[in-house]
Amino acid sequence: MLNNVTLLCFFASYLCALALETTRLWVKSGVIRWAAIGFAAAGFVAHMAYLFARAGATDLPPLLSSTHDWLLVLAFLAVVMYLFVSVLDRSLGFGLFLLPVVVLLVAASRFVDQATNARLSAERGWGMLHASMWVLGAAGVVAGLVLSVMYLVQHRRLRQKRLLQDGLELPSLERLSRLNWWAIVISVPLLTLGMATGVGLSLVEDPAGETVRLTEPNILISVLSWVAMMALFVWLLVARRTPGKLVAWRTVWAFGFLLLTLIVLEVFSQGGVHGVTRRQGSGIRDQGSGKSGQDSVHRIPHSAFRIPPSYFA
Repeated sequence: MLNNVTLLCFFASYLCALALETTRLWVKSGVIRWAAIGFAAAGFVAHMAYLFARAGATDLPPLLSSTHDWLLVLAFLAVVMYLFVSVLDRSLGFGLFLLPVVVLLVAASRFVDQATNARLSAERGWGMLHASMWVLGAAGVVAGLVLSVMYLVQHRRLRQKRLLQDGLELPSLERLSRLNWWAIVISVPLLTLGMATGVGLSLVEDPAGETVRLTEPNILISVLSWVAMMALFVWLLVARRTPGKLVAWRTVWAFGFLLLTLIVLEVFSQGGVHGVTRRQGSGIRDQGSGKSGQDSVHRIPHSAFRIPPSYFA
C-alpha cells in the first residue's frame, strides 16, 4: 500500500496540519492540537515511504539521488523537528511557523529536477559527507529562521500586551534568543564544511569536461548568501552584547535570503543541481509525467555552493 504513495499524499497531510495549527489562534482545543499532530504524523509516514520507494527505484540514497529527493529530505527533517517539539510541549505554536516552510519545500520539490544517475564513482563516500553536511546545515538554517520569526512575533506581542488576546503560546524571548544562537553557531560551520567538500568534488568530477564559470549568477548569489551567514556567525562570536531583536532580524535576512534563493534557483535553473547538460538514461520513470528516465537530462555540477545530491557521473 505504501509503495503507491505520491507527493500529493503527504503534501495534503501537511497542509491540513497547518490549517489546524492556524485555527488555534482563535480556538483553544486539545482535539484540534492532536488532530494537527495526527495529520503531520500521517504525512511523516507517507513521506518516509515515498523516500524509501525513490531510493529503491534509483538504487541511490535520497541525498545523492536528485534535487527533488534532497529537498524532500530537508522537509522530512523539518517535520521531525515539528513532531519532536509538539510531543514535548503541545501548547507551543511551533507548527504555525515551521509547517509553512515544510509545505513550501514539498511544493518546490514538485518543480525541480527528478533526474537520477546510478553511475557512481569512487568518491561516493565524500559525496555522502558533502550532501549530509549541506542538508544538516540547511535544517539549521530552517530552525534559525523559524526561531527568529517567532522571536520577532513574541517581541511585538509583548510590546502591544497581546499575550492573552489570542491562543498563540510561544517561548520566552530569552529562550528563543538562546536557541537561535545555537542554530546559527551550528548551521554555519556545517554549511561551510559542505561547501569545502563540494569544492573538492567539483575539482575531480569532470577531468575531461567543462570549466567552472565563477561569474554565473547562481554561483555569485550562493557565495553572497554564504558570506552574509559567515558575517553573522563571526559577529555573534566576537560581539560582547548582542540584542536579541537585532540578532533575530539579521538571522531572518541572512537565512531567509539563503533559503529563498536556494528554492528559486533550483526551481528555475534548468536541471537543478546539475551544471553541464548531457543526456544519460537512468531507467527510472518520472513519477510526475510518466516519461522514461532515458529522456532525463543530467548535468555535471559546476558549483560547490549549490544543492549537492548528484555529484557522480
